[in-house]
Amino acid sequence: MARGRKLTVKKPARTAAKGRRGSVKRATKETDIEVAVDLDGTGASEIATGIGFLDHMLDLLARHSRTDISVKAQGDLHIDHHHTAEDVGIALGQAVKQALGDMRGITRYADVHLPMDEALTRVAIDIPGRPFLVFKVDFARAKIGDSDTQLVREWFQAFAMNSGFTLHVQTLYGSNDHHIAESCFKGLARALRAAATIDPRAAGEIPSTKGALGG
Repeated sequence: MARGRKLTVKKPARTAAKGRRGSVKRATKETDIEVAVDLDGTGASEIATGIGFLDHMLDLLARHSRTDISVKAQGDLHIDHHHTAEDVGIALGQAVKQALGDMRGITRYADVHLPMDEALTRVAIDIPGRPFLVFKVDFARAKIGDSDTQLVREWFQAFAMNSGFTLHVQTLYGSNDHHIAESCFKGLARALRAAATIDPRAAGEIPSTKGALGG
C-alpha cells in the first residue's frame, strides 16, 4: 500500500450467522421488564411474566417463529393483568425492531392461514417501519383462565406499534376462545418467521423502492 493512502474498511452487513439480536429493559411504576430476542435462533424460550396464559402464548410465539425469546416481567398483577401484558408487548416489539436493524435483505411481506382445531385465523404482516394494526377477532367469554380475553388485542396493539409492523389479524371462524387466541399468536409467529427471513436473492438490499424503511 502506498504511503499516505487512506484505507477504507467497509463494515460487513449483519448476517444470520452472526445473529440478529435485540434487548430491552423497561421499568415504570407499574412494571419492570427485561426482554431479549434472537431472530436467528432455534425457538428457545424463557418466559416469566406472572401471567400463565401469556407465558404460554409467548412460548408458542418463540417456538413457531424460531426466535429465541427471553422475557422476565414483574408487574402490578394485584390490580389486573393489563399493565403487564401491554408493557411486555411494548418491550418485545422494541426488541424485535432493534434486532431487525436496517432490515436489509428481509423478505418483508408474509401471510399465513393458521388452523387450531375448529378455529382458523389469517395473519398478514409487512415490516415497513410504519406501525398499524387491524385486529378482527371476537371472543365469546371475558376470560381465558384468569386472563382477560380483551388483553389479546392489547398485546397485539402494543407489539405492532413498537415493532413498526403493519399487522392484520382476522379470525375467520372458531368457537373455543383458547384455540382462537392460540391461532392468533401462532399465526403471528409463522408470518414473522417468513417475513424476517433473509431473501438470498436480495441479500444486502433494502426491500423498498424508496431505498429505506422506517418512515
